[in-house]
Amino acid sequence: MNYRLVSRLLGIVIGILSVAFGACLGIALTLDDIKVVEETKLAFEEAMLISFVMGTVLFYLGRGATHKFFQKEALCVIGVSWILASFLGAIPYAALVPEAGIAGAFFESASGLTTTGASVLSDLESLPASLLFWRCLSQWIGGMGVVVFFVAVFGFLGAGARMLYSNEASGSLSEADESRVQKTVLRIVYLYFTISVLCAVSYYWAGMGVFDSVCHAFATVSTGGFSTRTASIAAFESAEIEWIAIFFMALCGVSFVLLLRGLRGNWEFVRKNTELWAYLTIVTLFSLGIAAFLDATEVGDAKDGLIRSSIFQVVSVLTTTGFATENFALWPSMPKFVLLLAMVIGGSTGSTAGGLKVARVVVVLKVGIRSIEKSFRRNVVRRICLNGRTLGESTIEGIQVFVLLSCMALVVGLIMVSMLESSLSLDTNLSAVFACYFNIGPGLEDVGPMGNYASYGSAAKSLLALMMITGRLELYAVLALFSPSLWKNFR
Repeated sequence: MNYRLVSRLLGIVIGILSVAFGACLGIALTLDDIKVVEETKLAFEEAMLISFVMGTVLFYLGRGATHKFFQKEALCVIGVSWILASFLGAIPYAALVPEAGIAGAFFESASGLTTTGASVLSDLESLPASLLFWRCLSQWIGGMGVVVFFVAVFGFLGAGARMLYSNEASGSLSEADESRVQKTVLRIVYLYFTISVLCAVSYYWAGMGVFDSVCHAFATVSTGGFSTRTASIAAFESAEIEWIAIFFMALCGVSFVLLLRGLRGNWEFVRKNTELWAYLTIVTLFSLGIAAFLDATEVGDAKDGLIRSSIFQVVSVLTTTGFATENFALWPSMPKFVLLLAMVIGGSTGSTAGGLKVARVVVVLKVGIRSIEKSFRRNVVRRICLNGRTLGESTIEGIQVFVLLSCMALVVGLIMVSMLESSLSLDTNLSAVFACYFNIGPGLEDVGPMGNYASYGSAAKSLLALMMITGRLELYAVLALFSPSLWKNFR
């Protein structure tokens, strides 16, 4: 393990958080009520100072580091940086919402940085503007990942940048058409920023105030789902705002590499993208299915509102954003099951969304169909193709192993949460584990879109927060930290 380089990279990542806290300090000085401004000013000054000092010390310890960078260093930087960032991000919550407790503050911070959107806070309107801004800003940073921003800005890593990006973002760099990954990631960050600006302007045009527009743009483009209102998007009672949210949530559930290719006129690449068409098909079928069922059972209002509501909930859950316009936890079992299925599937690889990812689900289905056919045609040979390319058996095996490990993580998580919170229903604990691991946020029953996770104890909150980080980093970057061989000295 190249400890010096790891320390240096962690110092830079934590330094980014210090800058973010500085922005929140500016909001505190300009927008917070005079009654709380001293308290919020002190909270963000402490967070900024602690992050700056820690980042500086880590960077100093990494002086003179060689640039030799391997897979284990990438996994170490990713895993440790997200855990450290979640602890540091908890400082403002612990200072300004002491009733949430240390575990609650860590939960809220991890939820923001992993773009999960689960919360232990209620009555958001009573919170200082600076804390609401930090909640949404943390999701915007986490949407592309602190490390992705870092790779985009600092190019001294060389080939190491490719490993950092491919381990932090769930995109395939084989689809990036630049020889230098730093240039590609920088373009993705530009695109991310541009979409954020367009989203904020659209919200403002539809009637949101400037502050609400910016905060909701952060939460929408990152597919995070934190809101400045307790009732989420429903609080604005605007069809225009809901359609804007649907469009940008759906857009950011698509691979950013694919969006770049489309903007550069490579429509053949877009046309052949299996994952894109599967993603659009899922959105269409799930939305129409739920709308038809709710209409037949006379649940919901007028048909135009019913269709919009169905599309909104499906897109919000599928992209793991977590915004809500109504309490779907009160819907009948069939649409709730469809939404639970959407939680598992998630968005596209290389997007800001969570879940298993559409591409993996497509591959697993194709493998299943091939296995069924081989049961009665043993000599048949069927290639598994994705996005116009034939996948190697090692790639297919890797996808199957990942899905299996995810299932195991969900089972272990459910058992542990159920042991810690035996008074809560199985449906509540099951949806909480799914919602946290797949970074959706709202679940069903007590943790539905109009509820929160405040009823969970400190141990369960900490466990669910770790599940958020594990799910956001797709298992390996966190599990690798517990492998003794990872920590052997660098040679």
